[in-house]
Amino acid sequence: MKKRRAARKTSAMVTVTDLKRTDSGEETRIVRRLMKFEELPAYMKDNEFIHNHYRCQWSLRDTFLSAFSWHNETLNIWTHLLGFLIFMWITVVSSLETTELGLAGIFNGMYGARISLSSNQTLLHHDSNVTQHISLQNVQGEVNNHNHQGDVIPKWPWFVYLAGSMACLICSSVSHLLACHSKCFNLFFWRLDYAGISLMIIASFFAPIYYAFSCNPYFRFIYLSSISILGLLSTVTLLAPALSTPRFRPFRANLFLAMGFSGIIPASHVLCLYWGHPNVFIALGYELATAVSYALGVVFYVSRVPERWKPGTFDIAGHSHQIFHVFVVLGALVHCVATLVIVDFRRAYPSCGV
Repeated sequence: MKKRRAARKTSAMVTVTDLKRTDSGEETRIVRRLMKFEELPAYMKDNEFIHNHYRCQWSLRDTFLSAFSWHNETLNIWTHLLGFLIFMWITVVSSLETTELGLAGIFNGMYGARISLSSNQTLLHHDSNVTQHISLQNVQGEVNNHNHQGDVIPKWPWFVYLAGSMACLICSSVSHLLACHSKCFNLFFWRLDYAGISLMIIASFFAPIYYAFSCNPYFRFIYLSSISILGLLSTVTLLAPALSTPRFRPFRANLFLAMGFSGIIPASHVLCLYWGHPNVFIALGYELATAVSYALGVVFYVSRVPERWKPGTFDIAGHSHQIFHVFVVLGALVHCVATLVIVDFRRAYPSCGV
């Protein structure tokens, strides 16, 4: 025999209790539901153009399992989680003893393909069934390259960047997953998310500056120290609870952009030092593409387009934060290519007399 107690409803869940007059005793079933924006507590109201499919005050178990269900944070979680897995793969490949740090070495290790990429600019000349590789660099350059095969390019600056990227991406993914659990979690994880972004920006400078200024240790120290201090100050600033609110969204975006675009100074310096070297121009082209990708992501992040144009339509997929995540991952991957081009340049010209 069963008696059903009246359902107890809260803003976060519906609880139904069934009393069974058996040895099993009382059983409680909790059904989690997705909420509407107007039902949310004030601390969770971030984007009024996303109307539905919010999780709020779910248990940790249900919150973890929600990574495998559809709600308005699902794609935010997985876009950066997949980015994290990509960077982890790059890290594993880079750590192998058989992997030579450089564009060809990393791609060969990742795809198992024989990619003929050298530090020298190469044309692919197709003549019927024969593909001929015609080097545009003179023979002396190749001789110099062979003479310095013993010169080792340190990998640790490259790993600093990979670690910073992975930390940012996993912090973001976990924050989007767990921030709905409680007000305490919400405050902690969004601050962790902002700290992860700052860490990624700082780490992004280490590898290219270290390799590009190998022959200028004084300027290398100045640039790396400056960006580290700026990143630390930015992180401390963003840890203030008040700056985690939606009101300061433009401020956070501008702060991150300022940190990123501070790289214009060392990039201009490198251009002056190595004017005329093709690899430098190629690397700067990739860095420009990186900056454009990040900037476009920030534009979507601040403007809240496209959900602003049609509120409620992009609750599950296609809203601005998901687009922002995609541009962040793309920009980070393009920055990888730029860094490896610089590594190839340093390997081709190990002498500081260039």
